[in-house]
Amino acid sequence: MDCLVRLCLIKQDQIASCFILCFFNYLTETIAVTIFLSFLQGRPDHPIPAYQFWEYYIKNGIEEAGDQWMEAQVDWAEGLLTQSGQKLERWRANAWEKTIVAIKRDRPDLFLSYLYPHQIEASALQQIRDLGVPTVNFFCDNVREFTRVPPAYQSFDLHWVPEYKALKMYSTARLPYLHLPMPMWVPPVHRHLPSKEISSVCFIGSKDVQRHLLFEEVVKKKPDFPLEIYGAAWQDEEQKVEVGPVVTSTAGKIRNQVTYLSKHGLLPFYRKLAQRNAHFPVSDELALCLKGRPSFNEYIALTSGSLVTLGVNRYPSFRFPVRRPDSYSRLRDIEAPMLGACYLTERTEGLDKYYDLGSDIETYSSAAELIDKVVFLLKEPKIREQLRINGQTKALNELSIPHSIKLLKKHFGIR
Repeated sequence: MDCLVRLCLIKQDQIASCFILCFFNYLTETIAVTIFLSFLQGRPDHPIPAYQFWEYYIKNGIEEAGDQWMEAQVDWAEGLLTQSGQKLERWRANAWEKTIVAIKRDRPDLFLSYLYPHQIEASALQQIRDLGVPTVNFFCDNVREFTRVPPAYQSFDLHWVPEYKALKMYSTARLPYLHLPMPMWVPPVHRHLPSKEISSVCFIGSKDVQRHLLFEEVVKKKPDFPLEIYGAAWQDEEQKVEVGPVVTSTAGKIRNQVTYLSKHGLLPFYRKLAQRNAHFPVSDELALCLKGRPSFNEYIALTSGSLVTLGVNRYPSFRFPVRRPDSYSRLRDIEAPMLGACYLTERTEGLDKYYDLGSDIETYSSAAELIDKVVFLLKEPKIREQLRINGQTKALNELSIPHSIKLLKKHFGIR
């Protein structure tokens, strides 16, 4: 009898333990959520530089996180073409009406957008929030576009801010934010280290004046530098894309100048006028490094397999002297390590919040340091391999979209 009683007590203890364990798992389990997306989805033929990849990255990243996305039949990219007037008002009314209808019908757990200020309809966002749906806006051109947070952004519950230098802007405006990486996603098939290294030193990116001046300085200091440059406009094959209607009337040009002056201030306006006829020709030395635009497969192979893959974080802006540019961490700082690159990028404030510099990725702050770091890395295959391993591990695990989605859900208490 005593044995039977003990057996029953043991069974009861096992059942209780099992119940506690199941209840704990239920409490800690991450339940898939539905995220409404307004992330530059739209027709593929708008005359807007590089916008479609954002939709591709964020949708795949959400799915990899185990969550799901939904959307309304809205051409959000079209809203970038027109920034004023009745046409914008009609687009905004139509876009937000469809959005509200979809959200009332399907009740997502989170609203996630990539919206410029002129696309925002405050009353519509308030309706969404009144439905109990938290609203988050991602924006990655804060330091380039703004000197202060636009008033339209006050309509959101939270801001996804990738640029470290923009955090002070949001703090000053007393707006809630999370400092999360640029949303980057690469297919699993490309998440491997290269079986063999290929090109010597590679930069992939479109031409702009700051990248041009940096590489001119590099080849001037070291004419035999093994540099290969791939991307748009370096060989003047592509014309500059105009976003929106081209203004030709005198009144329209004056109106644009006044708008620029009021937005950016007197000194940037002066620099804009002073540099409007500036011309920086490509030297014969740099011309030897230009390789044109790579195909998609070439892009992946070059980024992953080059002995050293370069990043450049400076950018053109009339708010800074052309020879003393500002910089911020770019999307490439996430993508290249994800692809297994031995990555050397331009040092900028906040980059050490993402990576262990010197262990995950390498950095430079001048043309001379870029040259020195490359010369060193070309002689050290074991260090290159370790940078590839560490950088990829960090980027795929801690700087990925699934990790950022996890932090967003944690912020709002969404399991």
